[in-house]
Amino acid sequence: MRKLFCVIVATSFALTDFAYARYLEKMGRVEREEYGAVPMPPGFRITATEIEGPVFADQRGRALYFWPRTQLRNGITGDEKNSSRCTNAVSTHTAGLMSPYPPGLELPELSVRPSCAEVWLPALAPEDARPVGSFSIFFREDGRRQWAYLEHALYTSRLDVLSGDVMAASSRERGGDSPALRVVAAAPVAVPPGFRVITTATGRLLTTEKGFSVYSFEGDGRRVSKCKDECVREWSPVLAPVTATSFGEWSSFERSSGVLQWSYRGKPLYTRNNDSEQAGLQGGDVPGWSNVYTQTAPSPPSEFTEQDASSGVVLADKSGKTIYTYSCADDSMDQLDCAHPGSPQVYRLAICGGGDHARCMRDWPYVMASPQARDTSRTWRVIEINAVTGQLAAKGGKDALRVWAYMGVPVVTYSGDKKPGDIFGHGAGEFAGRRNGFRAFFLRDDYFNAAN
Repeated sequence: MRKLFCVIVATSFALTDFAYARYLEKMGRVEREEYGAVPMPPGFRITATEIEGPVFADQRGRALYFWPRTQLRNGITGDEKNSSRCTNAVSTHTAGLMSPYPPGLELPELSVRPSCAEVWLPALAPEDARPVGSFSIFFREDGRRQWAYLEHALYTSRLDVLSGDVMAASSRERGGDSPALRVVAAAPVAVPPGFRVITTATGRLLTTEKGFSVYSFEGDGRRVSKCKDECVREWSPVLAPVTATSFGEWSSFERSSGVLQWSYRGKPLYTRNNDSEQAGLQGGDVPGWSNVYTQTAPSPPSEFTEQDASSGVVLADKSGKTIYTYSCADDSMDQLDCAHPGSPQVYRLAICGGGDHARCMRDWPYVMASPQARDTSRTWRVIEINAVTGQLAAKGGKDALRVWAYMGVPVVTYSGDKKPGDIFGHGAGEFAGRRNGFRAFFLRDDYFNAAN
């Protein structure tokens, strides 16, 4: 199995982007994705993140998100252009948007349920603010002014604490029967026309505009292609127009008389003629060839292992048991997250143990962190969970468990898995685990996307 992740040493994090940049340099991760310069409101910035690359952030460095208009089975939710449905009113009943739930069922824990605007804080514009570039301003129902980007209302998440956090959304999985998820406001990618960058488990993957992977060849020199004759029967050089100009980490070189080829970070670029699916990683398994990333994803903790499963390669604990992530969104009009340990746990308890926390602990146990374990990245952290409630615990508390969390949500194993590579818990829950349930942590997206 090819090494999929770079190594990151445990460290602590400061709030500033400067400290984060120093951290990356110290750990050897000097390659971060570049972005396009765009006009922004005063105080806004573009900040680096581990999973999503460069994203727009507010003056405190908190990532900005939007809530796209989404057609669900029984209706539409999300924001219309230059408007916000995320208000200070607390939703009390199901909206009936997510079949088979009917509308009108009372939501749990109403006495402590927050409003949408308390979970997703509107990015408010001061009275003297004016539209800038693609950033516009609209009036909320309460009369306050809110920023929008490309006509999408902008918010920050209360889950994000440090500059560079993106705990509230992922662009890795979209579509299917997922809820109306929020989307991080990504900065424009700094790539030539004809290229895209896609978020995957292994990193920010470079693809063509049609979504097919781009590769490099270790036999090449810097801006020199050694892929000739028989080689080009399987690998096609990514050609650049005669008008191509160098910028940032991009350049072109003359492959043959009058024919230019793109290179990124000095490496000539190719596509694989046999690739049949978008964002494929199979070409990177060919000796001498590698997928190209604008930045790689952080490594899982060193206590974890990789295991071959029937549907691909999965992340596992030290004994080889497959690791699962949990996702959840309620059926309110707000479509609020219910996976994070700071949210109601009744949804998770219903899926993992029929409402019985002891059964959940037996069937879906947390992945415990060793006493010496420390955060390895923004993405992989050690948190403390109350063993009874499943919510965040006071540090060192009587019922506190030190567990591993991915994007702030504890990861678990499944008691039904008996040997390394078993994935019998994959898709447990509602609609293959996409709305409220568990999914195996696939290390490759060519498996992840196929394992429905």
